[in-house]
Amino acid sequence: MLSAVARAVVPLLGRFTFSADEDAVLAPGSIVAANHSSLIDPGLVLAAVSRLGVEPVVLATAGLWRIPLLGGALAREGHVPVHRGTARAARALDDAAAALAAGRVVVIYPEGRLPRRVDAADTPPGPFRSGLARLAADGAPVVPLGQAGARRISSGSTAKQVAGVLTAPLRRPRVHVHLGAPLRLDGDDVPTATARARTAVTDAWRTAADRLAAAQRG
Repeated sequence: MLSAVARAVVPLLGRFTFSADEDAVLAPGSIVAANHSSLIDPGLVLAAVSRLGVEPVVLATAGLWRIPLLGGALAREGHVPVHRGTARAARALDDAAAALAAGRVVVIYPEGRLPRRVDAADTPPGPFRSGLARLAADGAPVVPLGQAGARRISSGSTAKQVAGVLTAPLRRPRVHVHLGAPLRLDGDDVPTATARARTAVTDAWRTAADRLAAAQRG
């Protein structure tokens, strides 16, 4: 249901475009590693991935499960709550590993948090946490995803984010999502795997940002 909602809603918020490397593929049991810049990122990722016929499991902050209706939908569809800063945080990786073993595609935000900036500019992904490398240690392919333009829909203070979403259908900001080629991290130690993943996601983000800039010029 959430993938269907994302496919319907995201195009209303802006001019949404998608691209992928020639050898990009989302095999069952893959991990999608995405840059994180805005609260609407999950919608962009779901809209993009669903174009490939995939309905993924998303690791997201546990606070979303407390929102009426949304929390129930997240639970029914098997998405994974992340209880940051608690003893339950490690359980998210266990639940994600179980989803991978069942053949689901799992979306993870390796930065682990939104940037604290209030401007609407796109910047490269910040430092990655180790969760992605640990989740990929058993051999799951990691597919980098970069998105650019989301902060033009929603960024800044809570009031500005709400205003941004409400006015987006009139402003029609451009957003672009790019999917890169999969890589394997299981032969690397955690620091090396984390660094390789960040490089791949940064490359995907840079491609998305370049295509967004080209569309704005044209």
